[in-house]
Amino acid sequence: MGHLDTRNIDKPDETRAFQAHGHMDVITIGDFTLGRGTYEPGWQWSKDVKPIVGTDSCMTHHKGICISGTMTVHSDDGSETTLSAGDVFVLAPGHDAWTVGDEPCVMFDTGIAAYAKPTT
Repeated sequence: MGHLDTRNIDKPDETRAFQAHGHMDVITIGDFTLGRGTYEPGWQWSKDVKPIVGTDSCMTHHKGICISGTMTVHSDDGSETTLSAGDVFVLAPGHDAWTVGDEPCVMFDTGIAAYAKPTT
């Protein structure tokens, strides 16, 4: 029988604070990492994460689901999409994003092993 391991996202291994508007709760089990991002009203990647990582745009390959709130993503190629509760997404590296409205946007994301960590 294989190894079974469970964890609760409400008791994360780490919480990565954004510059001003939210945080990412992270659990890692073996080679699998899951994050629950809480993007508060006013959050924008270029203002809240760019100063932490130092890249011109977000270089994370995101894969996940939006469970509440709304976020708009603008890719470096000029395309744009808006994600809302229930939307499953795959977002290629090279984008900016921002929370829309007065409600926090909450997303579960499997592409965040290095997200919002300072680059060395």
